[in-house]
Amino acid sequence: MMSPTLILEVGIAVFLVAVVGLLANRLRFSVIPFFILIGMVLGQHAPQFGHVDLTFTESKPFIDFMGRLGVLFLLFYLGLEFSVGRLIKSGKTIVTGGTIYVILNFISGLFVGWLMDLPFKEVMVLCGVMTSSSTVIVAKVLTDLKRTANPETELIMGMIMFDDLFIAIHISFLSGLILAGGTSVWAILGTSLLALGFILAFLLLGRKLVPAIDKLLHEKSSELFILIVFSLLFIIAGFSETIHVAEAIGALMAGLVFADSKYIKKIEAMIWPFRDFFGAMFFFSFGLSIDMYALGGAVGWATLAAVVTIICNLASGYFATRLAKVKAKASFDIGFTLSARGEFSIIMANIGKAGALLPVIQSFVVVYVLILSIVSPLLTKESRNIWKLLFGKEELPKKPRKTIEQLEASVKQVDVSGETQA
Repeated sequence: MMSPTLILEVGIAVFLVAVVGLLANRLRFSVIPFFILIGMVLGQHAPQFGHVDLTFTESKPFIDFMGRLGVLFLLFYLGLEFSVGRLIKSGKTIVTGGTIYVILNFISGLFVGWLMDLPFKEVMVLCGVMTSSSTVIVAKVLTDLKRTANPETELIMGMIMFDDLFIAIHISFLSGLILAGGTSVWAILGTSLLALGFILAFLLLGRKLVPAIDKLLHEKSSELFILIVFSLLFIIAGFSETIHVAEAIGALMAGLVFADSKYIKKIEAMIWPFRDFFGAMFFFSFGLSIDMYALGGAVGWATLAAVVTIICNLASGYFATRLAKVKAKASFDIGFTLSARGEFSIIMANIGKAGALLPVIQSFVVVYVLILSIVSPLLTKESRNIWKLLFGKEELPKKPRKTIEQLEASVKQVDVSGETQA
């Protein structure tokens, strides 16, 4: 039986999320850690006032479903922004820089997993968590700091696109490894290849569906337009889930298909508010599932992992600037910006939770994401000052001073030329 206070509890939850969002904007922080924190504070230890239960026990299944929709809208919108053509046109520099970024961060996940003595499945989740930069935070930081026109920003966004492509493949691998319940190497490999084939099919054949979709959307009323887009999004995401490909990847693939539609601007404008609302509820619902008193054992490991991530990203930024022939000081801008962790790390942690992996993964991801979602924007903001502090102010080449004899000679040349003209 549905709780009579369901609507009230959901209303209170949304109100509290809005309040902490306003606080985050006032403090000029990313809203993601605030959404997670308010969920943690209220989740399992909050008091009850009359009929209002701030642990949201009765409404949690509904809030979790809204969070699930948040994942779909976040990934669908990312697909709308993602362009395989742009990635190819970006050339060797971004592909090489992105490869270095992925390799360094993936190895860091293997290293931390080895130190924590985790089983193989947990290590693979950890590698994905530590490799996935937060597109949402990165885009917001670049916009807030007015760096969107900087030369290194194109490099950052190209590396983000490459990383997102890798994460899509890695999530498909985790789906085969964890969600499909494969017990043999061949079963896991078969499911992973099926997921990879699903992704490649959309990348290669999806564009051929665009004319049919555009014809379907042509001159439709706003309600029919949104119904068609949403139905295709949910059907594709739901179908991917039935073949053991994470529904988030199905949503990403749906976005890739719609990205080539001539109605792309209208679709983006329509999806934006749903992405923001349900995305906020996704982070809040994740916080509700965490017992903040059980995080102690993960704090040390997560802090170490955050430091390792920043070091690896600075290294990848250094190599990227060398390959792109950009000024070395931009490596700090790239490294600190890409260190942000958020939505994709949480998505992979939820895959681990769905697969009944060790609870330490959830605790680790909470602390790890909180640290980097707060520290990364702060470091990015001060990246230029940190560079100057470590390496000094960049000196411009000085023009050689002329001697008195050279100045007198130049004056005489002017006089002679003036007399000649006269």
